[in-house]
Amino acid sequence: MKILCGARPKLILLCMMSVLFLSAEMVSAAKVKEFDRSGQLIVTDKSAADQQVQPVYDIKNRPKEKTFAVPRPPFSEGAFPCSQCHKYMKPNEKRRTLTEYHTEIVLHHAEGERWCTDCHNLVNRDKLRLVSGELVDFTESYRLCGQCHGDKFRDWKVGVHGKRTGDWNGDKQYLLCVHCHNPHDPKFKALKPLPPPDRPGKAGH
Repeated sequence: MKILCGARPKLILLCMMSVLFLSAEMVSAAKVKEFDRSGQLIVTDKSAADQQVQPVYDIKNRPKEKTFAVPRPPFSEGAFPCSQCHKYMKPNEKRRTLTEYHTEIVLHHAEGERWCTDCHNLVNRDKLRLVSGELVDFTESYRLCGQCHGDKFRDWKVGVHGKRTGDWNGDKQYLLCVHCHNPHDPKFKALKPLPPPDRPGKAGH
């Protein structure tokens, strides 16, 4: 009997804590308006925990990438469209030294992990290929470069990296990455330093 009486206050306290917990959970629940995949608006009651669950990123239905006004890419004379030659050639995915065509191209751009068809689409050579498999025009090559060089892509979009011309508060034109960097060998060659300028008032000047 003493054991039961001693346990009763603990039982009452436990029940009160459960009620408080449930009440708090009910207060934090809210009606959430969402659109399902068919576009229908649905309203559901969701607890605070459910509301914090992040939606799965759907790559097929992601927002459309913003496009930028850019000049024509700096193609070699007569090299584009690529399909004018490649439509007669059987695609060859094998990593190799080019001996028949494009012999002037030597890949120095993560060459241990990359090959031509990682960026150039194997079937439609007039398009570039993103990691997701999406095909983009050469005028959107910045999206291809931005997959690996995210910090440079971010800076390019806001005008910190690269060059853009036009109106300060109006239309602008952005130079593509390939207007300054060779995509197959993008690193700038070392420049020989020039001598310092002469000090004003120096004798003989």
